[in-house]
Amino acid sequence: MAYSKDQLLARLKELQIEFSQYEHPVVLTVEAQAKYVGNLGGALSKNLFLKDKKHRYYVVSALADTKVDLKVLSQRLGLGKGGLRMAAEEALVEILKVPLGCVTPFAVVNESARHVSLLLDQGFKAQEYCFFHPLSNDMSISLNAHCLDKFLKSIGRDPSYVDLEANPPVGKDQPPDLAAFVPSDAPILSDLPVKAPTQDSTGKHVSAASNSAVVAAKAIKPSGNAQNVKEKPVNTVQPSIPAADAGNFVEELLDRASALLLSEISEDSIKQHSGQLGAEVANNIKKCLREDLKNLATIFKNTAYTEGFYAGTRYQPKRL
Repeated sequence: MAYSKDQLLARLKELQIEFSQYEHPVVLTVEAQAKYVGNLGGALSKNLFLKDKKHRYYVVSALADTKVDLKVLSQRLGLGKGGLRMAAEEALVEILKVPLGCVTPFAVVNESARHVSLLLDQGFKAQEYCFFHPLSNDMSISLNAHCLDKFLKSIGRDPSYVDLEANPPVGKDQPPDLAAFVPSDAPILSDLPVKAPTQDSTGKHVSAASNSAVVAAKAIKPSGNAQNVKEKPVNTVQPSIPAADAGNFVEELLDRASALLLSEISEDSIKQHSGQLGAEVANNIKKCLREDLKNLATIFKNTAYTEGFYAGTRYQPKRL
């Protein structure tokens, strides 16, 4: 069962953790939150839910004015420059058990988030107190780093504070300084879970992509033999999408586009691009999806061609 706001507040009181709570309308950004608690003297926080290419997840909690460069952070974790991106909204609900706009370090209290790595801004320690959402963005609570540590230790978490603005060199003789924070025991989640096979009107089994996929943005790379697929027998071809099922093909494209769209919209991007956010997101989506769509289309085309070719060789019309 997921923790609720009231259960979390009760847990803090049970642990005798000092905090103040402030109710306000639902807010989705730090700027919106600042309208209600920004004049109370504490430091605001921004919280990012990220994933890497192996579907391992991270919560990065930082001061609102801390600049978090995902490319630099990815390198420091040993994931390469493009190893991190914003997790899809479905993953928020499935793993952190919170809706959009409610990411918070307190979400790791849920059992489903036990494999999520939590990185805290070392700047929190210098603040008298900081504001966080208590699993719901219609309230903010303020507490200091010591009290946050006490809560995390109560659930078996060792608080990890890092300099999120640092950019140390990473190379052969300089290993990634944050590699220890990559979840080592996280289960590998499939990119697109598949439902049990169903039958089409001809009785042929057709697999259908599940609508409950946690993440749907991982790039599918064609095998090295993709260009020669038409030269191989039909029974050796294993495309990622059934060639005869155009509906599933379109659904997968839409799933990837929607997941990528959600990953591009964050508090940082809204603040950075403001009125140009639409154009910036569109350009990034085109850049990220271009090769994926080309590869998927090629696989679909080649597989359809192969099935059609071998169907023709097996069918011998009667001679007149």
